[in-house]
Amino acid sequence: MTFEAITPRFGSGVAEGRVRIFDTTLRDGEQAPGAGLTAAEKLEVARQLARLKVDVIEAGFPSASPGDFEAVRRIALETKGGIAVAALARCRDGDPQRAVEAIGVAERPHLHLFIATSDIHLKHKLRMSRDEALKEAVRWVKWAREALGRDAELEFSAEDASRTEHSFLLDVYEAVTEAGASTLNIPDTVGYAIPSEFGRLVGDVRQRIGTAATISVHCHNDLGLATANTLAAVQAGARQVEVTINGLGERAGNASLEEVVMALRTRPAQFPDLAAGVATEQITAASRLVSYLTGFAIQPNKAIVGANAFAHESGIHQDGYLKNPLTYEIMTPQSVGLAGSTLSIGKLSGRRGLQGKLRELGHEVEGEQLDVLYRAAIALADAKKEVTDADLLALVDQGKTDVPSSITLLNWSISSSSGGHSTGSVSLVVDGEPHAGEATGNGPVNALFKAVDEAIRPIVHWNPVLTEYEIKAVSAGEDAQGQVLARCRRSSDEGPSALIMTGHGLSTNIIEASLEAYLVAANKLHGAEINGITAAFVGQRSGAELP
Repeated sequence: MTFEAITPRFGSGVAEGRVRIFDTTLRDGEQAPGAGLTAAEKLEVARQLARLKVDVIEAGFPSASPGDFEAVRRIALETKGGIAVAALARCRDGDPQRAVEAIGVAERPHLHLFIATSDIHLKHKLRMSRDEALKEAVRWVKWAREALGRDAELEFSAEDASRTEHSFLLDVYEAVTEAGASTLNIPDTVGYAIPSEFGRLVGDVRQRIGTAATISVHCHNDLGLATANTLAAVQAGARQVEVTINGLGERAGNASLEEVVMALRTRPAQFPDLAAGVATEQITAASRLVSYLTGFAIQPNKAIVGANAFAHESGIHQDGYLKNPLTYEIMTPQSVGLAGSTLSIGKLSGRRGLQGKLRELGHEVEGEQLDVLYRAAIALADAKKEVTDADLLALVDQGKTDVPSSITLLNWSISSSSGGHSTGSVSLVVDGEPHAGEATGNGPVNALFKAVDEAIRPIVHWNPVLTEYEIKAVSAGEDAQGQVLARCRRSSDEGPSALIMTGHGLSTNIIEASLEAYLVAANKLHGAEINGITAAFVGQRSGAELP
């Protein structure tokens, strides 16, 4: 079935033959527990989303904290090329004003207002009647339309739409459209819907509203149906889809950008003339960047971006693939940023060889960044037999973003015995002043972490508390690089609202990699303290649940 183009009365609208890709990795994706990003990391992800050519980047929730406000504003200032920058706001005094202030500097501002509409949310969370919720929605949409002007995109979400009484939901959408909303988002906030019923719901909203506003959907994955519900919605007339890289998000996550985009591209007969404008060759690079910065590993069998997505092990599959890749692949690896050929990197390789290999792996690197990676790759080649693709990707990821460096390591030493006791010492520079620490632990890593605590506690008045520690070999072999993940909170923070930051370390010496990861996490915590960032910045979960 072919659907006519939707032409809103307000805002930029959606071009005929397009589905607008609204990426909410930096807002809903960051709400996943433990997925918090610094402002610099959020900006790095936004840059990659711009290279991916999404239509809208939802940069955050400005009223959550001063840090989130600044992150949204920085992204709004930098993002160009026709990409809209969105900010989320509750229909509550203070939120919309703060959001408008943050995105007011954007080339294309996009305000996203929401209020819950289901009876369970109205009764137990907001403690207001349906009429009161409707009045608040209309009030703030009218205010926002006047504040933004006629041409800006103004989106309204009825939180928990899939569990909202049907006629009331349609009344809400009609009222906010009349008040000035140019996009109507239908969130399956708790992943409750199934494709057939969700498609009917989208069709009913579209029938009530007509062409007065763009229909959008925002699907969660609690039943594993987020992508299926999103695609059913597109077939029913939705022309904006709200998605995240790797399906990151609250609880079981959101609809996955890579799955939705590649389904639209791979099945054109099911979605006639509805191509998205995404540069799909940038999907793998975006997936790996988000995975690295959040510390959320991608499962090997994850569609599109998993390590096994284009791998063939069975003899029957291998035979068919070698005769014609179409026998077992419905898309090419090149279409999502992977390569079919291989370049080997060793100590005799040159910069151009490394640059070509990195291009195959989905990364365009040049200039000073290429020089830094080349020196690291050659040093690694001297230390181990083979530099694998995984080794190179780990080096690229390690240098992706600037980490606050108010705590820097000068040197360390460790003494261990067969009894299990170890004594470690570190020399650090903390806020420009040299400090040292020495401690005994039940192993070398534990001893060095305690030594760091001793060195920094007199200055920052807290120490990092390790909440998660993970070591994995980047590649196979005795000389493999070790990649360490350390998640920490401040000792002064306790409970579920404590700010948790992730640090990474990479070295052929696992003790050194562990110490590096611990110090990166400590630096992020110290930087957050200096900038007044709280747990609200990395995932606003108090008050209203977000759509």
